[in-house]
Amino acid sequence: MAASRERARDLGVDFDGTPGKLNAITDVAGVEVGHVTLIEGDGRISVGQGPVRTGVTVVLPRGHASSKPVNGGFFNLNGYGEMTGQSYLQDLGLVYGPIGISNTNAIGQVYAGIQRWSAQKFGEAVTPVVAETWDGGMNDIQGFHVKPEHAMEAIDRANGGPVAEGNVGGGTGMRCFGFKGGIGTASRAISIDKKPYTVGVLVQCNTGARQVLRISGVPVGRELAAKWLPCYAPGQSIEKKNPECRADGSGGKPVPDDGSIIVVVATDVPLNSIQLNRVARRASLGLGRLGSFSGNGSGDLIVSFSTTSAANDVPDEKINEGPMLATGQLDPVFQATVEATEEAIVNALVAADTMTGGDGYTLFGLPHDKLKQLLGLYGRQQAK
Repeated sequence: MAASRERARDLGVDFDGTPGKLNAITDVAGVEVGHVTLIEGDGRISVGQGPVRTGVTVVLPRGHASSKPVNGGFFNLNGYGEMTGQSYLQDLGLVYGPIGISNTNAIGQVYAGIQRWSAQKFGEAVTPVVAETWDGGMNDIQGFHVKPEHAMEAIDRANGGPVAEGNVGGGTGMRCFGFKGGIGTASRAISIDKKPYTVGVLVQCNTGARQVLRISGVPVGRELAAKWLPCYAPGQSIEKKNPECRADGSGGKPVPDDGSIIVVVATDVPLNSIQLNRVARRASLGLGRLGSFSGNGSGDLIVSFSTTSAANDVPDEKINEGPMLATGQLDPVFQATVEATEEAIVNALVAADTMTGGDGYTLFGLPHDKLKQLLGLYGRQQAK
């Protein structure tokens, strides 16, 4: 799962804060990420046959070694979507087992796969958090190509190293601010009472209107409003939604702020569930920095967790006990969450390549050369 592609900082995007070693959610010790990517077929969509542009991404708060829950939090910025496990989060403040992210119609299959894996690994099934975003424009979503086995495979592949971004895992068929979207991650190293801590974020970005996109304060979406727009190849779309698609996307159509984003916030700061709910809310500010207004049709859901909520040998009923950070000391965690969420989304945009899916539907990758040019034009390119 090596991350060898250019990332936002490589293009000179200027971000606030200090990233961790990998600038990824896996900078939080013990956290692991795994992907299974499913790409097959071309041409018109035939339900059950393809084309397939989808997958599964999993985040393991305690890695493969433990089935113990972690303290968790949750925020529903806009509920036009689904995330399971909310009852446990609301009443008990806990996240059990791997967190799964896939497409809308794969919620049940990923849930079943995580349960089957945990039952085989630890002798009991967990009640996991599984979230979704819609990839039906690109993928034969009604064909239900994601199976429980894919979720299990993603868990088996998970590790704590660099995290692949862009067109991978659950992010394979996703759209972000009218460009190709997908998976992105980032982290921040912080200090509280002279003790080092880390906040890490992973996103599956499938949201945002093009015209509002701002990167490092630069109105990128407005500047690139006329080209690289989603489009259908002539003769491919049965509905002939847009027969004017050209190589540079200049014949495409703007898209609204819909489609959803899932944000996972991890930290090793000792926090209880009430504090983690507050942390989760701050991730929405990172999305807002990019211009999103969380449109009516966008399911914008955030889950957060702390890996230091209890030792592995503590009984479940004791998980929420123990020393927690004082409420008055939360500001560095809040700030790091906002910064890392913003950068994770931009990393998803930068990593995602142009992709053509079902019915010849094309999502264009954010053009790196144009982004660098705009950053320089507006005096926002980070000095190297």
